Amino acid sequence: MPWWSWVVIWVVLVLGLLGMLAFFAWSLFRKVMAAGREAAALIAKADILSQRSADMRYAEFHSAVFADADVLRAEREQAVADRQVARQARRDRRVKRGKILVNADPLRYSYLNRRT
Repeated sequence: MPWWSWVVIWVVLVLGLLGMLAFFAWSLFRKVMAAGREAAALIAKADILSQRSADMRYAEFHSAVFADADVLRAEREQAVADRQVARQARRDRRVKRGKILVNADPLRYSYLNRRT
């Protein structure tokens, strides 16, 4: 093999290496740019969330240890009464729905029994 064939082989190998490095650099650049765009979108969404979280501040915590027992008892009884009212309303809606289903007109669904 002549000496110049080794030069050609090494030139082809170096050009292939440079081409491969250029391809990987371009691919990495595109991924970094896409990550930057996503980071900018994430920062924008985080700003919106931080603005909205300022509106949802919680009421300051007051320990019940130092509150009046009669007031706490009244609040507790009111909460229990509210839950009972809500439970009774759910029960009434369920009974009403059940009565509608039980008293449904069976001929209304006669097309389901028809044979074709």
